[in-house]
Amino acid sequence: MIDHVLGRPSVQFRKIQVFAVVSFWSLYLLRGNKNGPPLLRNLSARLSKQLSAWQTLVITLLWLYISRNFAKIVGLESPEPLANLYTRSYFRATWITTALDAGFWTAMKIRTKWLRDLASMVFTCYYLIAAEQADEKVRKVRGLLTVDHLRVSWHKSTTPYLSFVTRAMRPKLTRYPPRAIRIPRPGSSSYKDPVNAWLYFDGPLAALKNHTNVVLDVPGGGFVAMNPRHHEDKLLGWAAKLELPVLSIDYRKAPEHPYPYALNECFDVYRSLIVSQGRCIGLSGSTMPRVVVTGDSAGGNIATGMVLLILENNENQRHSNQEPLPSPEGLILIYPSLDMNIGNWMSDEQMALIQDRRTRTRNKNVLRRKSEDYYKLTPDTPHPSDDEDKPLSPPVIPKDDSIVTVDDKSLPPLKPPTDAELEMISKPTLANQSTTLASSKPRLLKTRLAMSSMISYFNDRILTPEMMRAMIILYVGPHARPDFSTDYILSPLLAPESLLSKFPKTCFLTGERDPLVDDTVIFAGRLRQAKHNLFVQRKELGLLKSKDTFDEKEHVEVTLIPGISHGFLQFVSVFPEGWNHIFRCARWIDEIFEEREGRTNTSESIDDEKMIGHPFHHQYPHHRHHRRMPTESSGDEDRPLEMSTMSNVKVNEDVDGEVDYFTHQRRQAASSSRPTRNGKGRGKMRKGGSENGHPREKSMVSLASEDDLLGRRMKELAGGLIGMAHDGVQTP
Repeated sequence: MIDHVLGRPSVQFRKIQVFAVVSFWSLYLLRGNKNGPPLLRNLSARLSKQLSAWQTLVITLLWLYISRNFAKIVGLESPEPLANLYTRSYFRATWITTALDAGFWTAMKIRTKWLRDLASMVFTCYYLIAAEQADEKVRKVRGLLTVDHLRVSWHKSTTPYLSFVTRAMRPKLTRYPPRAIRIPRPGSSSYKDPVNAWLYFDGPLAALKNHTNVVLDVPGGGFVAMNPRHHEDKLLGWAAKLELPVLSIDYRKAPEHPYPYALNECFDVYRSLIVSQGRCIGLSGSTMPRVVVTGDSAGGNIATGMVLLILENNENQRHSNQEPLPSPEGLILIYPSLDMNIGNWMSDEQMALIQDRRTRTRNKNVLRRKSEDYYKLTPDTPHPSDDEDKPLSPPVIPKDDSIVTVDDKSLPPLKPPTDAELEMISKPTLANQSTTLASSKPRLLKTRLAMSSMISYFNDRILTPEMMRAMIILYVGPHARPDFSTDYILSPLLAPESLLSKFPKTCFLTGERDPLVDDTVIFAGRLRQAKHNLFVQRKELGLLKSKDTFDEKEHVEVTLIPGISHGFLQFVSVFPEGWNHIFRCARWIDEIFEEREGRTNTSESIDDEKMIGHPFHHQYPHHRHHRRMPTESSGDEDRPLEMSTMSNVKVNEDVDGEVDYFTHQRRQAASSSRPTRNGKGRGKMRKGGSENGHPREKSMVSLASEDDLLGRRMKELAGGLIGMAHDGVQTP
């Protein structure tokens, strides 16, 4: 109290105040009268004959407890802001995590490690009982966060006592422990030091040669903390469920390595994985590995930025006639952070994506929450329906005529018109008539203001705006000053539609009460919009059949879990429902691999059927055409204004190195597409403009306009009629 009177709250002053109070009363008990001050001695002497020492102690503590909770007893307690915000199981989990944070933050200044670990658990037990003190402790620490606080909080799962409890509560998933590996950088990288990673695979290392599918995980941790060992529940669950190698990158953290160091590390790991065809992690290297990228929280930001870098790099490589980098098969994002520009209000464009009729059912709870932000401030205002596009229903007048009901909400009876209103009614003007009509009907008050989820859930028990602010500052670093409104690698939510249309299939998993739920809903909406626009464009160009329909689930899947917030996969030991969501992500990964495998097999069977009847079909019965990579179509489909020229081809010459017809076709496809899934793509360039020891074919020729394209196509169609061969030479 004294520090508040002085106008300078201080922890040090409060400590002095406590010592002063304890010293004064200790001295009085030692030197003063045992029956107290003179005015209380007679009463103390009488009560000492009636009550024992134990009874006196219990009564004193009881009255202290009652006085402390007097407001609760008489109904003067302030309302609970988190009431009914979470499910019961999730709130219980956050109660435990809050007590752990409070306990570990209380003991973090103890220098001796064994004593600090023990004291952390002792303080945690206290804060489990004193839950309100734990909330207050965490609230104050988050107001003055440092990188040390974040790391102490998020690294606690690997401390001796807590890791023992976590392992004891985790089911036995795999027989083999995770393995630490170092992945070399590709030769084209600006960095030379290898990247650390952990390989989760339930089998011997020799069995890796039998696999061609890889899960590449980018773990979260606010860009400043946590490595794959802090995500072992998720990673072990995937390794056991999928029976595939799961590679989790231990990228270096900020502030020691600010943006974009971690992003470049992850990009280099993906490039090494593709260039080495998986040999860098123990795969056979005979076929091109298929990769599904995953990321949670901050890892979702880096994973999405990595995919954008891959697509952007491919655009640059395509313009320079260099070999592009295959895109991932799919992308799994778990409560990702996709927007560094934390704002208060939603724009009209963002709300349009959330309110889209095709996703309104999925987003109905998100929309309801945004409308509640306003009506919590005006509890007496009648609420409109959730569907804002529907017109308000007309007022229904019941038999009583005393209550007017609008949308099943009762309103007070209408007041009789005043003299001024009667005078206005008497004037037969259209403006006055409309004004009188509007004032005579009770209308529901609506607002178009929509608050961002980060501000709506600023009291979240896991992720707060203060934490987001600290993480962004630490990640960007002291020397960089990016433009948060345009840098789409840092904020993937701003990515251009030209890149979003080439994204692999993306699955989102987020809690509806997550402060980052807007990032998921908006980015998913932009992806769906970009894919749909590309679908319409290709349909108009005649690249798709007129009866084809757009299926959103082929490109985007979103699951919003009601009643939970952020980080639910990090504490599945106290939130058992999290295992269901871990295995849900595993099913998504498995479905993506199966879908791509099915498409590849279908494409091969169709190509083989087309080869039947070809004059060289029986001589080359096992020939396979170029297989398409994910999110990549053939050159004629994706680039209708580009066509390749074919030079004279020697068909089926001797086997001493001469080029046969099908070898030429494979090289012609490799010069205009990405490398095949089995890695038989275009190799590195050699001296003399040769490739793989053979002369290069002519490069792609970009046509100037649609007129040129039409002329070229008409020439091809008429070539057979006028005796024109495929190589452009007229036959005799």
